[in-house]
Amino acid sequence: MRAAGVELSIVDGPDLPDTLDGYAGVVVLGGPMGANDDDVAPWLPHERALLRAAVADEVPTLGICLGAQVLAAANGGRVTTNPEGPEIGAQLVAKRAAAATDPLFATLPITPDVVQWHYDTITVLPPGAIHLASSPVCDNQAFRLGRLAWGIQFHIETTPDVVRAWAAKDAMRLDGFDLGSMLSRAVGIHDDLAEVWQPFIAAFADIVRDPGSVPAARGPAVATAGPVTDPAAIRAALAAEANASRAPHGATELPMPGRRPTDD
Repeated sequence: MRAAGVELSIVDGPDLPDTLDGYAGVVVLGGPMGANDDDVAPWLPHERALLRAAVADEVPTLGICLGAQVLAAANGGRVTTNPEGPEIGAQLVAKRAAAATDPLFATLPITPDVVQWHYDTITVLPPGAIHLASSPVCDNQAFRLGRLAWGIQFHIETTPDVVRAWAAKDAMRLDGFDLGSMLSRAVGIHDDLAEVWQPFIAAFADIVRDPGSVPAARGPAVATAGPVTDPAAIRAALAAEANASRAPHGATELPMPGRRPTDD
């Protein structure tokens, strides 16, 4: 963030500001507690209130891991223990179709490298959220809420030393995992992690500087009519959908795996 020219004000949970007045953007990081563990982290109700305000007031926001879960919980989503178990170490996530036109996700590879380290998951996205990425172990890996708020379940900000510290702290909790192999892969991924995600953070910094550069988010259309059963009507609907997909606003190319953004 600093390399992208952003001046940071870093605060711990108990020291959260009363409001977001005077702040151009918000980044919410991870932590060992759950998104609704108010008894463990008594600042969480205020943090959720700030994140509701950030979405409503269109303050550029990025939630990472627990930060994404708190962003979701604050705005009507649901966070629970992941029914598939912990998701730990170097992994890939897969972009969803909606990511092709997202201001932050559009230029990422289809299956970018990430570091995972979470036991809870977002089981229900907030109303109106746009689903941007998934994985086999955790469906809701990334989402966009409103015009300027994003949540990512995975980590992009780690260093090898941070991952080593997490592994040491959680060794007993991860009994049954091959921690040696997991740690080796998680440490070795960081060059690729920087290559993929530094441009993502630079793009977020650009949005912090110029929020007006991002148009309103367009969620998927919701059908309220009954199902179409007439064959001719089905063919007409498919033809209309195909024509719409060829329109300029829908013709964004999906990057191939391994492809990186260029300066062209």
